[in-house]
Amino acid sequence: MGQPKKQQPLLIARQTGSLPAPVQLPGVAVTGAGSLLAIGGLDSADSSVSAIVSVTGASARNAGSLPSAFHDAAASAIGSTAFVFGGGEGGATRAQILRISNGSTSEVGQLPSGSSDSEAATIAGTIYIVGGYDGSNGLSTIVGYRPGSAARVVAHLPVALRYASVAAVGGKLMIAGGSSNSVAQREILAFDPNSQQVSKLGILPYAVTHAAGASLNGIFYVIGGRGDSTSSQRASITAVLPSGRTQPAGQLPIALSDLGAASFADHITVVGGKGADGSVHSSIIELKVSQ
Repeated sequence: MGQPKKQQPLLIARQTGSLPAPVQLPGVAVTGAGSLLAIGGLDSADSSVSAIVSVTGASARNAGSLPSAFHDAAASAIGSTAFVFGGGEGGATRAQILRISNGSTSEVGQLPSGSSDSEAATIAGTIYIVGGYDGSNGLSTIVGYRPGSAARVVAHLPVALRYASVAAVGGKLMIAGGSSNSVAQREILAFDPNSQQVSKLGILPYAVTHAAGASLNGIFYVIGGRGDSTSSQRASITAVLPSGRTQPAGQLPIALSDLGAASFADHITVVGGKGADGSVHSSIIELKVSQ
């Protein structure tokens, strides 16, 4: 008989604090040990916000403002410097790349096209921006950006994807779920920056979009999200192992979509999000491996 499959430990969720205001769809970037920025997003009235919020542990404070209010931007960091890509603003999509450092914001480049509804992660000094929406159509691109160089398309997904879950794990970009033609997806993809190839790794146990993605101890986690219905939020956390196999990995305190997540050495921090009743949340939630 074969060996039984090893179960990964569960993530235990607890709310540790609150943001200054409720927010959904913020861009999130890790800027230091235990620190992240939650950037832009939508408020409880579905209006874009310009706030840059610094979160360290359970504490959160306003740390500046964007040049204009926008939402659905991708964000990631290189070292302590955050970069923000595109976003939605006034019914249009943006192409700007913004740099946020020491409380100041400056424009440092342009995406190949305007884009919102995308996600980003950093691998070896390059930020990769996955999928999105150009204002008319979904995007199947993976765009690579390295400070000092122009952003360029480095690969294509099998289908156009919006609102996918994305994280860097073991030198590869992991991508799960998302919406294609407004339909929630189940595919788990892996992008290898060395070969610049996208491969199918597995299938999620459920179709999901608007979920957060994060990594911890070499495992990719798909956190919350929803199905095709705007009121079908999930509290589930699913672990995706390097083999592509999936297993349940815990529950959020409440079902949420449109949340932000950030990976740290020993935990994942989740901020904001939208509930099934349409409420927008200000919670800071810590996910740690059960002992």
